[in-house]
Amino acid sequence: MNADFFAAIEDIEREKGIPVSYMYEKIEQAMLAAFRKDNPEYGDNASIILDEKKKKIGLVVVKTVVEEVTDKTREISLEDAKNYKKRIKLGDELAIPVETKKFGRIAAQAAKQVIIQGIREAERGIIYDEFNSKEHEILTGVVSRVEPRTGSVSITINSNSENTEAMLSPSERIKGEELIEGSRIKVYVVEVRKSTKGPQVLISRTHPGLVKRLFELEVPEIFDGTVEIKAIAREAGSRTKMAVWSANADVDPVGACVGPRGGRVASIVDELGGEKIDIVAYSESPEEFIAASLAPSEVISVVVSEDGTKSCTATVPASQLSLAIGKEGQNARLAAKLTGYKIDIKPDAAL
Repeated sequence: MNADFFAAIEDIEREKGIPVSYMYEKIEQAMLAAFRKDNPEYGDNASIILDEKKKKIGLVVVKTVVEEVTDKTREISLEDAKNYKKRIKLGDELAIPVETKKFGRIAAQAAKQVIIQGIREAERGIIYDEFNSKEHEILTGVVSRVEPRTGSVSITINSNSENTEAMLSPSERIKGEELIEGSRIKVYVVEVRKSTKGPQVLISRTHPGLVKRLFELEVPEIFDGTVEIKAIAREAGSRTKMAVWSANADVDPVGACVGPRGGRVASIVDELGGEKIDIVAYSESPEEFIAASLAPSEVISVVVSEDGTKSCTATVPASQLSLAIGKEGQNARLAAKLTGYKIDIKPDAAL
């Protein structure tokens, strides 16, 4: 039975990735807890012996050899000690084996529960470590359940051989996006937390980081660092503005992101359900950057305030004022988020 036990522990390591050393620690704790439950008089002088080579498990109580016994749980007479070990003398410590049958049924059940709990904790720890390493990354998930009343969506996400359930809340869903059971979607891992029920993976479809990671997957120049994403402003499901830059003068960062015939950006737009994406060139010059951020509108001039308030006035052709502002102010609002400037847009009276 002991050999089978050791084989089972090795199987757990292979199947679940739980280290043998971790399981041994939990088993020792469980067996000691079981023994002490039936024998509360014993304290730290009881210990478990796990012998992998001989495939044996034992429980011993360590007692000190004395001339006169005053505490039976911690001391043993020299005469009795010699029944276990002939060459022993006063003051020596003797490890006395405890028969397995002395474990009561209730105590054994308690030990079983501790071991099961140990396995669960280890599994949770492995899952936490795996998904924690994927924080701020994209994972592919499968919609397992849609809650029609609240709009929450349960998604099974995978990372290597591990999987867990994550909840996509209504606030993290792209507006107007229809999700049905069995659908495969990409989600952005915002944060991974530890909880009493195991790791809690917070995911999003509205986070700007989702757009950034999608471009990294789609555009080799971003992935290898030739093109850098400097800033993203997003209103999920509607429009995103993204500023890109390259230190290589021979590389057009906007063109690299758009791709041949617009293929690269088109695949990302499809993934985001038709969300419009404006890709603009980043510049160290605030005036140039702000002018670019107001695309698709033309900009005649940008005057940055000198009072340190990070505000500016952008002048656009009168005919393009509504285009610069955008529907319900969206274009101007996203440009402000992208650049970090408060933008006052005015029409050119001369035109």
